[in-house]
Amino acid sequence: MTDQPLRVALLTYRGNPFCGGQGVYVRHLSRELARLGHQVDVLSGQPYPVLDDGPTLVEVPSLDLYREPDPFRMPKRGEYRDWVDVLEVATMMTAGFPEPMTFALRAGRLLRAQRGRYDVVHDNQSLGYGLLSLGLPLVTTVHHPVQIDRALELEAAQGIRRVSLRRWYGFTRTQARVARRLRDVITVSETSREQITEHLGIPADRMDVIPVGVDIDAFYPDPSVPRVPGRVVTTASADVPLKGLLPLVEAIAKVRTERTVELVVIGSPRSGGAVAEAIERWSLHGAVRFTGRVSDADLVHHLRSASVAVVPSLFEGFSLPLIEAMACATPVVATTGGALPEVAGRDGETALLVPPGDASALATAIGRALDDAELRARLGAAGRARVVDRFTWRAAAVRTADVYRRAIAGDSC
Repeated sequence: MTDQPLRVALLTYRGNPFCGGQGVYVRHLSRELARLGHQVDVLSGQPYPVLDDGPTLVEVPSLDLYREPDPFRMPKRGEYRDWVDVLEVATMMTAGFPEPMTFALRAGRLLRAQRGRYDVVHDNQSLGYGLLSLGLPLVTTVHHPVQIDRALELEAAQGIRRVSLRRWYGFTRTQARVARRLRDVITVSETSREQITEHLGIPADRMDVIPVGVDIDAFYPDPSVPRVPGRVVTTASADVPLKGLLPLVEAIAKVRTERTVELVVIGSPRSGGAVAEAIERWSLHGAVRFTGRVSDADLVHHLRSASVAVVPSLFEGFSLPLIEAMACATPVVATTGGALPEVAGRDGETALLVPPGDASALATAIGRALDDAELRARLGAAGRARVVDRFTWRAAAVRTADVYRRAIAGDSC
């Protein structure tokens, strides 16, 4: 089966292309696998991913309990189909997050019923019991251990919020138990591999490191789009402590005392959250703008028009926003949280790097970049070259298909 096209079931429990990296990963990897000649079905729960030509979407519908505009909704009696639906609602009503578990049960049931349809199953971090013992080779991508998100949110929470967070992240215990039974695992950086071994107990020799990519034909610099002086852009898929938006807002307040600066946040704030309170406290309403959800074309425009892009995360297992900005030749200020230095490259050569959570260091680096046009041009050009050389979706797809073939042959890494 070395050269034969493969029949791939690529699984994601949610595929939102506008919030978080799961939808982005599935969209681009499935497209490039299809371009390599493989048959790719993407099995997804809601929100369903946006797919390009080539792969086929197979809907695995949940009760969509967290949909907008009525998240945490109670389904009507006629919506219940089976015991998995009851389990999904019961978990939500007891403050848990059911989607990884219930998606795995539904997808596993579908795959067992169509066992001859696929050569390999590729799970995008559902890590549910329902995907074990499928009778099919199973490859699993773990971007980074969600236990890190849990720890950072608990550190920032107080009172009853800590209790609810512990319950919400209860699914991570199941994921850890399932992970230890997996043989063929893909992760996106050496840093993630180390953290996965520490938090999930997967031996390092069971994991292949395959960096994700960026569409360099869509994310590229355009000299006809002028850089707006003082404009800083950041992408926050969620307003949570992990993403480091709070220290960035504080940094913007510091930079603003000496320069004209505007922060454009690709994302939405949490109503009444710490970031919204900080914007109010430092009177930054005119200096911080949230875009909400944006299209790929609008995202590219925001990156091209910014003077500086910032990735302020406290931890990242990789960072799509980082390589998207670098691909657009936008100079980057990033923290050293997790795999960010591994992705961004050397401090002062392809990006400016600062310690995570340090608002003063962020402010200094942002100010340095805004004040030095030559530095911005040099960082932007070097960043673009690094991405083109190292981080493309085609390269990720080729290496992923190699893992599929090894899993089918029964050889672990």
